Amino acid sequence: MARIYCRKHHGTGASDGLCGECEALLHYATRRLDRCLFGDAKPTCVNCTVHCYSKAMRERVREVMRYAGPRMVWRHPVLAIAHLRDGRRPAPDLPTPNRTKDAATAEGQRGRDRDDPEPGPA
Repeated sequence: MARIYCRKHHGTGASDGLCGECEALLHYATRRLDRCLFGDAKPTCVNCTVHCYSKAMRERVREVMRYAGPRMVWRHPVLAIAHLRDGRRPAPDLPTPNRTKDAATAEGQRGRDRDDPEPGPA
């Protein structure tokens, strides 16, 4: 999508790759997706309960998607259909933390503060 947008709005050619602005946007989006709580089960951003992009970057991505989205049908029809299908999928529940209260209780940690010293030998 970034290439489709960049070619039209920034005049880059097919062999030129992306301009600096679009390259930075793609790098930002990739970095955010790599750190997503949902992993491979991530819904589309519209359906996501956690918005990980900053407001300014979200607007830039939205602008790129508004332009390139309809054009994806002609360039990459399989990807476009897959994206539409993913957009209808509901967002999964937030993942739970690795350590639960039950695990802390089982280890005898209940009621201790982080600053308390570790129990030593009696």
